[in-house]
Amino acid sequence: MSTSKLILTQEVTGLGSPGDVVEVKGGYARNYLIPSGFAMTWTRGAEAQVASLRAARQAREAASIEEAQAQKQRLESQPLRLTVRTGQAGRLFGSVSPADVAQAVESAGLGTIDRRSVEFPSAIRSTGTYQATVRLREDVSATLTVEVVAAR
Repeated sequence: MSTSKLILTQEVTGLGSPGDVVEVKGGYARNYLIPSGFAMTWTRGAEAQVASLRAARQAREAASIEEAQAQKQRLESQPLRLTVRTGQAGRLFGSVSPADVAQAVESAGLGTIDRRSVEFPSAIRSTGTYQATVRLREDVSATLTVEVVAAR
């Protein structure tokens, strides 16, 4: 099996933070990380880019930790209500996506979050109350209560 040496340009759950140099399987790099813009191939010239990514991350880190803690408080303070179309017995037409949750957070005035930072333990396919994890930073995660209700 071939491995590829990459430089992460964005945070990837379970892999690393921007600026980290990682080795992953070739297919994962070729088919997902590089096309999605999460990483770039490692070269000697890219080392300078890694240094600038790390410096920028450290500069943002000091100010953003307080901001992330404040957003965590806002997200955990109240449940997020999603109104969706349903069929019989409260079953959804499809499922609730991370993009739906990110849009609902923004429209509820709780700030903006990246849809890629929203994770569900399992797919939400019916009405009810669910928990979602929102990664605000590498070391700050909020547990968001999502109430899925039928549209009337």
